[in-house]
Amino acid sequence: MPYGATEAQVRPGVEKDLGPLTELYNHYVRETAVTFDTVPFAPGERLPWLRSHPEDGRHRLLVAQEIPGSRILGYATSSAFRPKAAYETSVEVSVYLAPDAGGRGIGTQLYKALFEALATEDVHRAYAGIALPNEASVRLHERFGFGHVGTYGEVGRKFGRYWDVAWYEKRLGPTA
Repeated sequence: MPYGATEAQVRPGVEKDLGPLTELYNHYVRETAVTFDTVPFAPGERLPWLRSHPEDGRHRLLVAQEIPGSRILGYATSSAFRPKAAYETSVEVSVYLAPDAGGRGIGTQLYKALFEALATEDVHRAYAGIALPNEASVRLHERFGFGHVGTYGEVGRKFGRYWDVAWYEKRLGPTA
């Protein structure tokens, strides 16, 4: 394990995780431009999101749980990229970490497990949108073979200013 890394068990997210996952996400809603949601969620409002990520298939939710203990250190998802049928073999991926879990290898653990799980699925491309600036996220995605495909300039407004979003792409599946 790398210096500074935390031992964590990566497992599928389940409904009992809804409270901690919502609290973790709400940190980013309230404090950062990492997500363009602007109003924090109640756990019940996030239930459809959680249920849209079953334990198998293209759309996964994996959580990193601290060992020893049970605290959720972060999560990674693969979600529908766009709602139209022709996009079904593309996914949008993301990682969110507890505020004190950055730089400890948790994001790497989560993405490694997520891409291993997706290797057996009919998924052709993974996409990630990164609100800029976010050097840690850019480095993580590049480490996993994502390439920059373009940037939407000033596409979202939060905290009284406009933010750019860089889009990254990774080839998956047997031709990767």
